[in-house]
Amino acid sequence: MTAATRDYRLDGIYYQRQEGYFMQRVKLPAGVISSQQSRTVSEAATRFGKGLIHLTTRGSMEIHWLREEDLPELKRVLSGAGLTSRGACGGAVRGVTCGSSTGTAGFPGLEQFARRLQRHFTGNPRFERLPKKFKIGVESTTVGQRHLIQDVGLVLTGTADGGNLYDLYVAGGLGREPQPGFLLEKDLPEERIIPMIEAILIVYTASTPPGKRLKHLVRSIGEEEFRKRISAEPTAHEILPPFKGLPEALLPENESFFIEARLFAGEITSSQLESLAGFAETWANGVLTVTANQNISFQLPAHKDKASALQALAEAGFPGTTPEERLTLRVCPGTHECKAGLAPTRDIARAIVAAVGATTGEQTLALSGCHNSCTQPQLADIGIMTSGLVKEADGERTPRFDVFRSTGDGLGTRIAASQNLEEMLAILNQ
Repeated sequence: MTAATRDYRLDGIYYQRQEGYFMQRVKLPAGVISSQQSRTVSEAATRFGKGLIHLTTRGSMEIHWLREEDLPELKRVLSGAGLTSRGACGGAVRGVTCGSSTGTAGFPGLEQFARRLQRHFTGNPRFERLPKKFKIGVESTTVGQRHLIQDVGLVLTGTADGGNLYDLYVAGGLGREPQPGFLLEKDLPEERIIPMIEAILIVYTASTPPGKRLKHLVRSIGEEEFRKRISAEPTAHEILPPFKGLPEALLPENESFFIEARLFAGEITSSQLESLAGFAETWANGVLTVTANQNISFQLPAHKDKASALQALAEAGFPGTTPEERLTLRVCPGTHECKAGLAPTRDIARAIVAAVGATTGEQTLALSGCHNSCTQPQLADIGIMTSGLVKEADGERTPRFDVFRSTGDGLGTRIAASQNLEEMLAILNQ
């Protein structure tokens, strides 16, 4: 990797597993994107890649199979639609997520706050060249436990003086050393959150060696010392002026209901995305949302007929009735495209669907192709993480899997380690 291609990471670009190809990640605040922007992503994937888009559990879109010579023009095309990839990879503040269901009351308010946070930290030279990635999430409740896996997790707790209050959790993360975040500040007014995050970033950057997340700093110095260092930063005590002006959220605050286009493994073609953009323009005010389960949801005004909308969605190619659609299974690209992948995740996902079908009911499954846990297996009802490769008697190296089950509170518990594919599928059927 050259110095130039290493710098690509700050523009949201990674080397792909296949020699000569790259992946471009597009940051979407709270996963929300307009139909016009969706069409731009669709056209870009067709023009520069293979017409394939991957939806991530953090509400981003990824375009694969890109050539280096096309990257500058791709950036220009995305920028022209108001889309940014700056900081989507590398040591920077990643896209601000909202794993809470878009059906949650007040979601547009969370989206609006996520947009302000992302705008403030994206491309800000003070907060690039961090020791490693820095993730922020905004949630309406603690139910999904996603606030526990962020460097900064914000949970809406109520309002005061017309503004929102948030509990602020810090130093969470998954990967090889999963660690739930802890509560740093309770009922923090919205006007204090950006200064507080700035203070956390200053301490993180000054005190952490390259390649380490915030959780490693807290583990090394302790929670009490971390609190002292944050409190010593003047910016931690600043209060910004309250936000004034028209709403920034693409999703309107009104009586509405939500429906979802369900996808397999977060994979969608350019033509499918074009079709969903058209559906959004007819039914959902021209807005789409990438969910934490790698699907696309739509907020429909209350006067729309739900049965007719579902029929229109089915006619657009998303009936929601196939086993692959009915089973909630989060899947990363694995060895299909990712350099870190240890297993062909989409193939394994199909084996899971064939083995368990709809027997898991409403349970959520997640399959990660390596220790990085991009699909958040420790937050699923049943999580599968590829933990390594084993050389078999015939010389072939085959993946092994750790299996997790949710405890209902905190991160999931590992119930089996280093299982082969058949053993892992048997556990899922228990």
